[in-house]
Amino acid sequence: MNTLNDFNFKNKKALIRVDFNVPLNENFQVTDATRIQAAKPTLIKVLEDGGSCVLMSHLGRPNGIEEGLSLKHIADKIEDIIGVETIFVSDCVGEEACFAAENLKPGELLVLENLRFHEEEKKGDLAFAEKLSKLGDIYVNDAFGTAHRAHASTTVIAQFFPENKCFGALLAQEIEAIDKVLKTGEKPVLAILGGAKVSSKITIIENILDKVDHLIIGGAMAFTFVKAKGGAIGNSLVEEEKLDLALDVLRQAEEKNVTIHIPVDAIIADNFSNDANIQISDINNIPEGWMGLDAGPKSREHFHKIVMQSKTILWNGPLGVFEMENFANATIALGNSIVEATKKGAFSLVGGGDSVAAVKQFGFDKRVSYVSTGGGAMLESLEGKTLPGIAAIAE
Repeated sequence: MNTLNDFNFKNKKALIRVDFNVPLNENFQVTDATRIQAAKPTLIKVLEDGGSCVLMSHLGRPNGIEEGLSLKHIADKIEDIIGVETIFVSDCVGEEACFAAENLKPGELLVLENLRFHEEEKKGDLAFAEKLSKLGDIYVNDAFGTAHRAHASTTVIAQFFPENKCFGALLAQEIEAIDKVLKTGEKPVLAILGGAKVSSKITIIENILDKVDHLIIGGAMAFTFVKAKGGAIGNSLVEEEKLDLALDVLRQAEEKNVTIHIPVDAIIADNFSNDANIQISDINNIPEGWMGLDAGPKSREHFHKIVMQSKTILWNGPLGVFEMENFANATIALGNSIVEATKKGAFSLVGGGDSVAAVKQFGFDKRVSYVSTGGGAMLESLEGKTLPGIAAIAE
């Protein structure tokens, strides 16, 4: 696997696909710069070698050119974080972009305009990719968040750099973190899958059953398993059409000696609201008119024991409706358990939109081994798919 360290960038222009798809407020200021921070090691390596950086990214889902989604809004933030003056150019191809790239000096940063202002980007257009390729000497893909898309700048472009392409530091780290869980992780390996639907996680479950020793199933999708096994779940969320699938998963797990852990009790509410009446119920006996919105105290205790005996931990999805304070306790308890296990030497990987939001909200993000920056890309990796952006560099 070619990484940054295989190249010396002295007097070279690195054409770097970053993922600077960051949230902006109504004044077009960056409200969360995590993704820019994450790219810093890659940019600093190139600049310290004596090279220059040409940065390309998308922002949002523009329909043609949209002023509000221009990357000029984030150029100042990039400058603040990297500590180098940033040149912005109002297109990503064409004369202006070529001129700016040609005249870029070592130690300088050039930010190209939003790639998705051109529909050719998402179409994976070959001619568009070739135009982009003219702007640098070495292609670096550091955008894990878009590695599952076969777009012009993430995949197609790599063929124009047969010898001069590599993974950036962030993308290399992401690949390594996922490999630790799926291939090289120290046993026992534990996966924790939460969230609303079994259907959205089924391919992950089927792929990881061969790799894990324990699987905790939490969140609303646990109720599909409870009901499949004959439990009464009241008005809890359930996928009726997936009951057979849930039983099939339990059967497969048994055949593969994987222990599946489902909550034994739940915090139930008479309404989907933080102000609802709440009580604790056995997970198999939730009364009609009540719904499970979080895992209960016995489940938390049980999950803590499983986490503490694990050496490799994957966490994807919360255990309850953590956005509401009254139903966040199991997710917080799980986070604390994972932090404790990490301190004792376990490797912990957190990935997927909701769990990343939860670890940030409760301050666990700096206390686990790795937090993935790519939601969809992370999930497709866990499903065992080869991501086009990764394959294009590895070829």
